[in-house]
Amino acid sequence: MSQHSIISRRPVVNAKQQIVGYEFFFSSQTDDSRNLSEEDVESCAKILSATLDGIQEQWVLGQQIAFIHVDHVMLNMAFIELMPADKTVLQIMRQTKVTPDIIARCEMLKAAKFKIALDNPQQYEHLAPLIAVADFIKIDMRDVNNAQASAWLKKYQAIQRPLIAEGIESRNQFAELQEAGYRYFQGNFYAKPENISVKVINPSFEGVLSLLNLVSQDAENRVIENGFKRDTTLSYKLLRYINSVGFGLSCEVQSIGHALTILGRNQLYRWLTLLMVTAGDNSTSSALMKTSIIRGRLTELLGEALFEKKDKDNLFVVGVFSLLDVILKMPMEQALEKLQLPEPIADALLYRTGVFGPFLQLTEACEDNNSVEIVKLAELLQLNPNQINQCHIDALAWTETLGL
Repeated sequence: MSQHSIISRRPVVNAKQQIVGYEFFFSSQTDDSRNLSEEDVESCAKILSATLDGIQEQWVLGQQIAFIHVDHVMLNMAFIELMPADKTVLQIMRQTKVTPDIIARCEMLKAAKFKIALDNPQQYEHLAPLIAVADFIKIDMRDVNNAQASAWLKKYQAIQRPLIAEGIESRNQFAELQEAGYRYFQGNFYAKPENISVKVINPSFEGVLSLLNLVSQDAENRVIENGFKRDTTLSYKLLRYINSVGFGLSCEVQSIGHALTILGRNQLYRWLTLLMVTAGDNSTSSALMKTSIIRGRLTELLGEALFEKKDKDNLFVVGVFSLLDVILKMPMEQALEKLQLPEPIADALLYRTGVFGPFLQLTEACEDNNSVEIVKLAELLQLNPNQINQCHIDALAWTETLGL
């Protein structure tokens, strides 16, 4: 396997649990993700800069900004400036040697519209001279009590420096910090199953479940169309997705009947999975929905060269439904009882096994910045880092085209 690094990501969300950016990490066979090489950051910069649409001159990751790790060496490298400045946050790592030249370089980059983030300057005092140029300050909240969290917030609010609370692993901690006044967060709290003992499906999901089962039973189009007609919201959402840029049709689809005619059952099932994860009540966060859809697209793209069209659609379903237990607030086994899924999909969702399981595992490892798993699975699936990185960025960009 090549020594080039594989990119993984961690979302930055706001107080409404909407994704506002992604912090990108690097996993390789030899390096810890905190010990970056020039090659790591240059590779990431080239991939991300390539997502700037040369025709429309738009950042295809939508409104999201990219947090890129840099140290004193990389700050002076010309390739940093390949990135679109107004969408890039240069995260100054804790090992950075802060000199007058580095301070001047950060000031120059800020003047060019780059943003600067600091990595826990409350613990690493040598970073203090950069606080004046920082746009964000990241605070690790693991093993931090409420009093200390409030003290840090007060300190940095006084100089108008927004804080990002990282390492948030529970909804309770998120709620407490939100109540204290924190506005940006990182962690897996929104995608972790908590209190999933509910034994009933929320009414907003029932219509989609019924439609999914009708499609899997190969019901007639008129029966499926009638199912959509009973819920105008679902009809609207399906037509919106089909007519989005991500679907790539050359003509506008104006009716459910037309959609059923041109889609085919596999594609219809694929898009109903999107409705499944976006049909919830207000307790289903935007970050959770987006993460499940990114999982679907990334899992599909990772297996694109190895599967026929039907199985590629199944890979998409596996990725999207991998967070179904969190979305439906019930154990995965119980959630799958409501759906009539093929055995290979169920095996992947329940046990991460079978023909689709390793692709889902790699998708999840790219979220968790799990270097060991990423390298092991990449070798198992015979995917090189460049392939995985391109799939990852393409999945993020594709999800933005859905307008969620």
